[in-house]
Amino acid sequence: MEKVVLGVGQCCMDYFALSDGFPDENTKREAIELAIEGGGQVATALVSLARLGVNTRMIGIVAADRDGSEIIERFRKEGVSTEFMVVRDGGVSQRSFIIVNRQNGTRTILWQRPTVGVLSSEDVKEEAFCGVGFLLADGYMKEAILKALGIARREGIPAMIDADRMYPGMEELLPLVDYIVGSEDFACQVEPDPVKAAERLSRKYPDSCAITITIGLRGSITLYRGRLIEQPAYMVEDVVDTTGAGDVFHGGYIYGLLMGWEMERVLRFASAFAALKCRSLTGRKGIPTLEETLRFMETAKPHKP
Repeated sequence: MEKVVLGVGQCCMDYFALSDGFPDENTKREAIELAIEGGGQVATALVSLARLGVNTRMIGIVAADRDGSEIIERFRKEGVSTEFMVVRDGGVSQRSFIIVNRQNGTRTILWQRPTVGVLSSEDVKEEAFCGVGFLLADGYMKEAILKALGIARREGIPAMIDADRMYPGMEELLPLVDYIVGSEDFACQVEPDPVKAAERLSRKYPDSCAITITIGLRGSITLYRGRLIEQPAYMVEDVVDTTGAGDVFHGGYIYGLLMGWEMERVLRFASAFAALKCRSLTGRKGIPTLEETLRFMETAKPHKP
């Protein structure tokens, strides 16, 4: 577990409002709870790994504003290295406003991209890969991700992409990753049926070790070495907020791979890890400990949609 997991992707500040149902347009409603937390797919996955005791490092971009300072400070408090974060003057960092429906834990997100631009290939430094044993990237900033994946491939570092959608240029990135972990939205842009989408991706990218499609309350399906693994989502009591569940799933997935577990156990752990996260507001507050997750796996029951 001495190797570093490097993340390259978006990071932001999330502003949350927990409400008893979604408010009607042009009305006022008192929030049950308000919260502020760092966010971003890769960013939250790294935080979840750091809480499991994994060394992590983030390459992302923020503005030299209050949110940018807070994003970096929250990384540091979690033990995520920020040495290679990019801070630019003259704009605002990425921000999201998230309304969470307490009745079912679903959320609606309004977000603003950073006005200081995106990571460039020049922002991804070779020295950031010193000691790295795994790379996690999203698909937003193609040139930066392309460089990162190229370095990882050259150095023999396994890489995973968090594919929530088929963004422009994604098809240049997918051949360079070992693990494709995509959302149902991503899969639907390949084939309407998740299993057929995974099969098609497997044929197109035969060098991938595994292709996983997350399908919400139905769990996930994975094509691994010619085998189809169906992993259910797990039930938890008092679901509050599903924000960040997919990000935590990625963190749990990578943890299992680093531990050398069989793929079935990797997926069970990732599913349990993500399910327990949903007990609290924000994408990070509810991230469980390793001990909690392992205990939960002993008695966890599949969710019944």
